[in-house]
Amino acid sequence: YRGHSVSDISRNDAGAVNLSRTSGAVSTVIERSRLQGLKSICLVTGVPGAGKTLVGLDIATKYLDAKSDLHSVYLSGNGPLVSILREALARDDVLRARELGRHRAKGDARQAVKAFIQPIHHFRDECLKDPAPPPEHVAIFDEAQRAWNHEKTADFMHRKKGRSGFALSEPAFLISCLDRHSDWAVVVCLIGGGQEINTGEAGISEWIRAIQAFYPAWQVHLSPHLHDSEYAADDALAALQTRPDVCFNDDLHLSVSMRSFRAEHLSTFVKKVLDLDGREAADLYATFAQRYPIVLTRDVEAGRQWLRQQARGSERYGIVVSSQAQRLKPHAIDVRSPMDPVNWFLNERDDVRSSFHLEDVATEFHIQGLELDWSCVVWDADFRHGPAGWQHHSFVGNRWQQIRKDERRNYLKNAYRVLLTRARQGMVIVVPQGSSIDETRKAEFYDGTFEYLRQTGLAVI
Repeated sequence: YRGHSVSDISRNDAGAVNLSRTSGAVSTVIERSRLQGLKSICLVTGVPGAGKTLVGLDIATKYLDAKSDLHSVYLSGNGPLVSILREALARDDVLRARELGRHRAKGDARQAVKAFIQPIHHFRDECLKDPAPPPEHVAIFDEAQRAWNHEKTADFMHRKKGRSGFALSEPAFLISCLDRHSDWAVVVCLIGGGQEINTGEAGISEWIRAIQAFYPAWQVHLSPHLHDSEYAADDALAALQTRPDVCFNDDLHLSVSMRSFRAEHLSTFVKKVLDLDGREAADLYATFAQRYPIVLTRDVEAGRQWLRQQARGSERYGIVVSSQAQRLKPHAIDVRSPMDPVNWFLNERDDVRSSFHLEDVATEFHIQGLELDWSCVVWDADFRHGPAGWQHHSFVGNRWQQIRKDERRNYLKNAYRVLLTRARQGMVIVVPQGSSIDETRKAEFYDGTFEYLRQTGLAVI
């Protein structure tokens, strides 16, 4: 990162222009709000890997002066992302100091980074303790779709904070913290479509509902792509039609994937696969297969070997699986084994805790918002393809149980959306063979998924 602007970091093409325009559009709202004494919210959308986090960091560092009223803070409810960002920037700070012949203690570097990258719960808890306006006038919420709904927020406040009858969802409360300022404030929500992966995550609709219900004086700046199906926000958006202070801005959407620089259409391909548009997925994959290889195998060890063969130099690779993938233990994959995401993502090849060793695996909770150069997705029987489409299961006790709640089904589908969009350069998908002697790993649990994916044109190794 090294303090550069987004246009310096990203590719010198349409993607870089897109990042710069989005960052500039948000900066314009911030400057206008400050000068005119307005309170505004920006809802920024983007395809997986488009650089939403990068835009958030760019805004946060641009308005970093704690002595001015432009002081900002980058917030995320994604714990692994916060930890990895903090550690990566702190390590880089120490390295740069060494290159300049100076000593920089890692503890001091970490403390400096903590000033502008915080977990949402830290910001929330400080605002609960102190009713005064927070020091920041600008709050950037990354992975904003993962904020809690009212039910989960009220339950947490009752159990953990001793506050019964809490009346607000997490988005409504977080906006209320910035609303305490008497002059101006800006909330920036960075939103991934179809990325809600845990119980109680409200999606972007809750931010829109909160603004509509409680904050009639706030200006609203929206990406027009919030109407797309994966954001599930149409009903909430319809309620905004009567507001005079709503502005749709194309520059608030990041349409080009920076992660998959060889395959701009990867996220669309994954969407079609998950939406059971297999024929369209096959046609689309044929257009970028040469630039971005996706291969299919029944053998986990073959998947590991493929990763090792593809990676060059410092390119990072690793195995990712669903958090519900409970029956991969026979393949030496245990999703319940504790894994430190900082070591997994940042440590080098000689460290057995790193992703390079292909022993520890990351789940959707570890890897959301992050990326690898090459990934191996091992597909278990929790999300399996059958004659009627996708079947959703959870492993409880010693058997698979069908998931019947639509909300939980959607979380599982989104988990695989996250897993399949993490690699910059290519991936191998492993669908195990199953077992004739293990009732929890029957071949029929896996064969349908393998055949469906094979029919999308993926090469089998």
